[in-house]
Amino acid sequence: MASTRPRPSVLQLTERAAERVRQVTGSADKSLIGVRVGVKNGGCAGMEYTLDPVETPVAGDDVVHQHGVSVYIDPKAVLFLLGSVMDHETTKLRSGFVFHNPNEVSSCGCGESVMLKPAEAKEAEAHA
Repeated sequence: MASTRPRPSVLQLTERAAERVRQVTGSADKSLIGVRVGVKNGGCAGMEYTLDPVETPVAGDDVVHQHGVSVYIDPKAVLFLLGSVMDHETTKLRSGFVFHNPNEVSSCGCGESVMLKPAEAKEAEAHA
């Protein structure tokens, strides 16, 4: 029987990000199983990260299970998120999730939107 190597995760979570996901899912009015990360067109740099609560899984989503939480990845966002690290930061001015993304070409001054390029073919093939 041929062995298959495990598929690398689309993104990694820091402990701080996992703790915040735990807080978000634990304090929600509905029963949540995780959050879904995606990207959409918008903002002054061209794209924005999206984060939505997940009550039930959607077929086709990649799932990252780390530090006791589940993060679902919108299939349309996979090539833009490959190799990313999801973190949570609290500063004097804001608190929120941040993405350290090797596919990010630039970002706007306010940090709310980014310009992303799809991952290189080699990275995408390793994920498939």
